[in-house]
Amino acid sequence: MKKIAAGIAISALAATMAEAEDRRTRVAPPAVYDVAPGLGHFTDDVLFGEVWERAELAPRDRSLVTVAAIVSTGKTAQIGGHVRRALDNGVQPAEIGELITQLAFYSGWPNAISAVGEAKKVFDERGIAAVADSEAARVALEAAAEAARSATVETVVAPTAPALADLTNRVLFGDLWQRPDLSARDRSLVTMSALIAIGQPEQLPFHANRAMDNGLGQAEASEVVTHVAFYAGWPRAMSAVPVLQRVFEARATPAAAQPAAGDLKVIRADEGRASAPEQYFTGRVETSGFYRGDAPARIGGATVSFSAGARTAWHTHPLGQTLFIISGRGWIQKEGGPVEKVGPGDVVWIPPHVKHWHGASADEPMTHFAVAEALDGSVVTWMEKVTDEDYNQGVEAD
Repeated sequence: MKKIAAGIAISALAATMAEAEDRRTRVAPPAVYDVAPGLGHFTDDVLFGEVWERAELAPRDRSLVTVAAIVSTGKTAQIGGHVRRALDNGVQPAEIGELITQLAFYSGWPNAISAVGEAKKVFDERGIAAVADSEAARVALEAAAEAARSATVETVVAPTAPALADLTNRVLFGDLWQRPDLSARDRSLVTMSALIAIGQPEQLPFHANRAMDNGLGQAEASEVVTHVAFYAGWPRAMSAVPVLQRVFEARATPAAAQPAAGDLKVIRADEGRASAPEQYFTGRVETSGFYRGDAPARIGGATVSFSAGARTAWHTHPLGQTLFIISGRGWIQKEGGPVEKVGPGDVVWIPPHVKHWHGASADEPMTHFAVAEALDGSVVTWMEKVTDEDYNQGVEAD
């Protein structure tokens, strides 16, 4: 009888331990399994069981990235839990406060003030005293890079919004970015994370380069995009990938492979000939003769050849775009406008930030030379593909 009782006790203990182990590995609240068991699985097995365990980013960095993503996107209800995790992962209370301060400038004051309220609850819960400004020396920014950035702001921003230009140079970079309360690397890391999370890929080249100049590795920068996908959605992460790819490629090009300053550059007709990426084009499209001017010039371009019926996806350009039609017959349309027909010798100007598409007509190919300027390293922001219904407006107008 004693053996039976002992066996029952052991079985009960084993069951209790199994249940405790199951609870220990579960991060998703029980309600998730009651309502969306699939979400529970992906939360526990993929997000926390796999992604958070990846070595490409340290747990502390993942917490900084996560808090940045949820603060910048206004996910107030999630802030408390991730502030707790960040503290457990070694992020200091003052660093959390400075992260929120940084993102007030990049995602708006309302998000930051809401985040302060949630972080304060956690600080009170853990008996964390009020945070004071650091007394360490201010961070010295690289003089040449700052001069170039400031000059760009004065050229591009000041003529239209002089107060914004002044605040950008005097407060954003003249004060905030020099505060020692967050390291230069971590400040870049949270800014880059927030820009991806709020869908601002055109701002990413400058800040990705700045982050890597401040010590963030390429593998770490790549992992930031992967991690943010879970907190801001796949579309935001996928939009950031080609932008980050261009940053990696530019940084990988050895200085010796670039022409000396003042040298002429000849790009041959077949140089760089390749099929255009399918995610941004419909139909058979080929690019060639791609070029980019040397700094301080921001101009670049390429020859783009569309087969009949082929076209770009919807997109915008931060500083506009010029198209010179070389051959064939094409169509171009801005959002909400009519389809315009173009032919050899026609020149098309698309203003900055105007959503549009262009391509060949339905029954004849078209080739154009496209020219655009980069803003902070970004030339284009790609959007959704043009539907057949939208494209066929050209057939009706033809």
